[in-house]
Order: sequence, then structure tokens, then C-alpha cells
Amino acid sequence: MLSEQSAATVRATLPAVGASLGEITERFYSGMFAAHPELLRDLFNRGNQAAGTQRQALAGSLAAFATHLLDHPDQRPDAMLGRIAHKHASLGITPDQYAIVHEHLFAAIAGVLGEAVTPEVAAAWDEVYWLMANALIALEKRLQEERGGHRWRAWEVVERITETADVASFRLRPVDGGPVRAFRAGQYVSVRVALADGARQIRQYSLSGAPGPGERRFSVKRVRGESAPDGEVSHHLHAHVRAGDVLELSEAYGDLVIDADTDTPLLLASAGIGVTPITAMLAHLAESGHRAPVTVVHGDRSPADHALRTDHEAFAAKLADATVHFWYEQDAPAGARTGYVDLAPVPVVPGTRAYLCGPLPFMRAVREQLIAKGVAPADIHYEVFGPDLWLAKQG
Repeated sequence: MLSEQSAATVRATLPAVGASLGEITERFYSGMFAAHPELLRDLFNRGNQAAGTQRQALAGSLAAFATHLLDHPDQRPDAMLGRIAHKHASLGITPDQYAIVHEHLFAAIAGVLGEAVTPEVAAAWDEVYWLMANALIALEKRLQEERGGHRWRAWEVVERITETADVASFRLRPVDGGPVRAFRAGQYVSVRVALADGARQIRQYSLSGAPGPGERRFSVKRVRGESAPDGEVSHHLHAHVRAGDVLELSEAYGDLVIDADTDTPLLLASAGIGVTPITAMLAHLAESGHRAPVTVVHGDRSPADHALRTDHEAFAAKLADATVHFWYEQDAPAGARTGYVDLAPVPVVPGTRAYLCGPLPFMRAVREQLIAKGVAPADIHYEVFGPDLWLAKQG
């Protein structure tokens, strides 16, 4: 994929570029938003920008892609590219925006590394960028074409359900009364809202109900800032959106979907609001008559904080062969455990395929425990809410 000359140059300069990626991405976003303030106002998550997590995710994906090109020159990192493409397609990213990113990213690289960016170095990293960008453009085009093209569709909230003190679910139907495209359990939609300052911010929320005709349901945790600002969109939805209000939604996207037949043993592990796609998966498995063992794992602060707990338990109970394991940091009832999720006492059937969703430290810990129990790394799938920092932590 990468020319021999460029590969040699990238290999020689990757340590210097990698060491400076934090500074490069900070300068990149600053320059791009100065030239295109509409991107920060109406496309990029302002909360993630303020917290710096988007910069970390971009740096991690660039370094991971370049490293993969060097280590596996005849392969493309489709898992990483697919996850990014689904997110971009749901946001409505367009090919011309890759040219904007290129302009400001390479200006930042030159600004940070100075004279080290010779014409040969610039050409090599330009090749890396466009290999990644063109792959994403093609994937995103295909994903959007499968869904009839990208558009924002108006949906009316027909019911708002208080799940916990900080989680609310919203059931919606399309305002135009038209048909609703099918989705796969575990996928998410982008939700675009108009905020008080005129910005139209977008967030992605997992669909928390089984794929059904005519409606969507997603669940939102109110993000309370500690060292970072409160979540703009989650607070707007909690404070202002009620039955009868209208929201703009994308079609469903996401690659955390069950790709297994009814005889494949599964483990579905979640923590906190990561329960939302897992609940949809359980509903789907119950409706489709999944026969093989299903191990359900969840961790939360307390039963009162466990969103969708009734659905979580009810759908698992409908399965032919399911075991449920809940952990709570406090107030654990009979049948649950106190503390953090620990798979040591949980039997894992050989051949199990696992799906994880929750905070990154939780997923890392569960993945390590599953591998120790003999689950193949290729059979462990995950979803990160927000910027994917998994790659950023690999080095």
C-alpha cells in the first residue's frame, strides 16, 4: 500500500512525528477552527475539544495507521477504519472536509517540526494521510449509500422515560410518517440539536431497544463535568426535551453488532451507560431465539444507577440459556456482587464471542480477563462512547 521510498521515510521519522503528535494535533485544531469556525460550532464535539480527548484520538489513529502500514504493508486495518467510517458517516462528513483537514494538519506538522519536514518527509506523510483518507471516503460513501444517502430527518418524541436520576430514554417516530429503515442491535444514531448560542451540536447515542418497525429509542446519560465542562447536548436533552418535541436524527450506524449464528456462545459485558447497546442486543437475541449460552455481565455504582435494569434482566430471562452477573460498588442486593467486575468466578464457554461497552478502563480489564480465560482476541469486540482513545493508549 505504501511505496517503498515513503515507507523508509515514514519508518525513520515515525518516532519524531509520534513524539510530537500531541502538539501537532493541538496546533491543527486551533488553526482549522480559526479558519472554519463553523466546524467547531456545528460538527465537532465542543466538549471533547475542551477536554482534549479528540486530539488524543486523532493522534492515536494516525500513529496506529502509519504503524500498521509499516508492519503489515499488504493489509489494511479494516477494523479501525470501519469504526471511524461508521462515526463519520453518521455525522455526515464529506470528502471535501478531508482536504480541509489535510491543509491544516500539514501546516501544523511543518510548524511543529520545522526544518525536519523536508520535501521527502512531507511527501511520505502526505501518502500516509491520503491512503487513510481515501479509504475512509470510500467506506463512508458505501455506508451512506446503503442507507439512501446522508440526511437529517425530523423525529417526534412520543415518550420520555426516566430510567435513573441521570438517565432518560426517548422514544421517537418520524414526523413525515414514512418508513423506518431497519437497523442492527448495537448500532447508534447521531442526534443534532440547536443550542441556545445558535450552535447545532451533534452527539451519538446507542439505540437501546430491539430493532422494531416505525420507531427508535435511545437513552441518554446526563454528563456532569468534573474537570471538564458538563455535557452540552445531554444537559439540553434532559432539561428541555419532552414528548411532542422534535429532534433531528441520522440513520443508524455502528460496527458493534452481533455477527454470530444462534449456536455461538456469547458474553455481553457492560458498565454504566454502556448497557444501552447491550440491552438492544439482548432484546434481539430473545426475539431471534438464540440457543447457545449467553453470559450477561454488568457493573454499576448501585442498583439505583443501573439504567434499563428491568429490561436487562427481562430480556436475559427470555433466552434459552443465559446467566446474569451484576456487580455494584454499593447496595448490592441478594444475587449480585459488591465491587468491580471480576470474571474470575464466571465460567466462560469455549468458543465464546464477547461484546463490550463501557468506560475504557472497564473494557481493558474485561478484555484481559477474557483472554486469560482463553477467548481469542479476534472474538472480543468493543464500542467506545466518544473519541476512541483505545488506540491512543496502545503505545
